[in-house]
Amino acid sequence: MTVRHYRELEVWKLGMRLAHLAYDCTELFPSIERYVLLPQIRRAALSVPANIAEGHGRAHTGEFLNFLSISRGSLQELETYLIFANERQYLTGA
Repeated sequence: MTVRHYRELEVWKLGMRLAHLAYDCTELFPSIERYVLLPQIRRAALSVPANIAEGHGRAHTGEFLNFLSISRGSLQELETYLIFANERQYLTGA
C-alpha cells in the first residue's frame, strides 16, 4: 500500500490527537505559565505531527527518516515538560 498523503499515516493522526490533548490539558494552567511552560508544551506537541508532515513531503526517504527523528525528539521534549507540569501539580485538575 502506497501512502499518497501524510494525512493517511496513522502516526500523523496520533500526533494530531496528542497535540489536541496537549492544548486541552494546558487550558487550566496557572496564569504565571501563560508565557513560559504553556507555549512550550503546545509547540512541542504540535511539532510532532508537523515534522511528520514535512518529512513526508520531502523527496528522499532519508529526509523523511530525519524528520521522524525530529518528531521523536519533540515527543521526549514534551514528556519532560509534562513530567515537570505534573510535579508542579498543574495536571491534577481542579
